[in-house]
Amino acid sequence: MKLYGSDFSPYARKARVLIIEKNIDCEYVADDPWAADSGIPAKNPLGKVPVLEIAPGKFLFESPLVVHYLDNLEGKPLSPTDAAGYWQSQWWQALGNGMIDATIARILETRRPADMQMPEKMRREEARIARALSSAGGEYAGGEFLVGKKLSLADIVMGVALQYVDIRYPHDWRSGQPALAKWHAGITARKSFLQTMPAGFTRVV
Repeated sequence: MKLYGSDFSPYARKARVLIIEKNIDCEYVADDPWAADSGIPAKNPLGKVPVLEIAPGKFLFESPLVVHYLDNLEGKPLSPTDAAGYWQSQWWQALGNGMIDATIARILETRRPADMQMPEKMRREEARIARALSSAGGEYAGGEFLVGKKLSLADIVMGVALQYVDIRYPHDWRSGQPALAKWHAGITARKSFLQTMPAGFTRVV
């Protein structure tokens, strides 16, 4: 298998962290989907990463599908198998993915020409991120992991999401959510997070 992604893509990073955590035999190939000579559109008609090559000429795309496939390889998922734990993990993943979406929408707005930027758009995305942080802090029950007593996709997705906020929308969210910040410091100290940290950025604790 091969995973195609960009080093700065949080969507691809979720899959990269999972691959390391599960010790999956999967080659990582960096390919910037924005580059004129990118091979991504030939593998994914939507032109986005990550793309997972599961067989010659056979590709999966969109990060939830890629992560779900990788997690269920060999029938040994990290996701909880009980109904309550499974849906709790899905809740955390939805929240984390939404935070990533909002952070990307905000950063793209800042890259528009100054006279074309929409301050209300940036404020809207910042408000979405703030509400998500508040919701996460309210839901977090303490402990090493977000769901149950072992690592799950909830930890991976939220860990990547919060670190992406640190990278693309740096602000002091930790003082308002100290318990969540403590959890995040522990998760991002794992080898899988350290090895996939984008070059040029320092882990915040």
